[in-house]
Amino acid sequence: MLFGKLLPREGNFFEMFNQHADRIVEAAQAFSKLVANYSDADLRAKYNQEVDDAERAADRVTHEVNKAIHITFITPIDREQIHSLINTMDDVADLIQDSAETMALYDVRVMTEEIVRLTDLSVKCCERLRDAVKLLADIADTATAEAALKTCEEIDRLESDADRVMRTAMSKLFREQEDVRELIKLKAIYELLETITDKCEDVANVIEGIILENS
Repeated sequence: MLFGKLLPREGNFFEMFNQHADRIVEAAQAFSKLVANYSDADLRAKYNQEVDDAERAADRVTHEVNKAIHITFITPIDREQIHSLINTMDDVADLIQDSAETMALYDVRVMTEEIVRLTDLSVKCCERLRDAVKLLADIADTATAEAALKTCEEIDRLESDADRVMRTAMSKLFREQEDVRELIKLKAIYELLETITDKCEDVANVIEGIILENS
């Protein structure tokens, strides 16, 4: 038994990264459906629950990865890179859940055009994040590494698009919204949604570092 524990083990880190990325996309897509069906209380509750379920599933994967770091003798990439990647990914899932919860807590009644646009960009960022993560296992292949880096660049562009939407949204909000309470609510929602894309960019930066150091 002791000898078995001392044998080199690599763990299924890439598989767990993929599982987490899938949960992120599930949460993002459920949140998008929540926004699209916000006027229907039953559907809103249904998609809120789906966001929560996906986030909790992502948390479980994060826990498994962090546990595996400590019991795995040989890891496929640097331990600090594994830790940074999975925890930054988990931040994305948390922010999606935070956005859904904030809408409920603040009793937001109407989805603005800006919320819809930021949500759409968030979903696209999460989907591209998943694409980049799924390439990590094969970055020893030059073409795969290049494809992953290109996907990270796409995430960066989507984050820049979200920044522009955010600036326009804030300008419009402060110029046109006369109800201070609504202004505070919407400002918080806009900031959370834009932070999702920021955090996806952070994940992309970690992935780029992994590729440059390991390909």
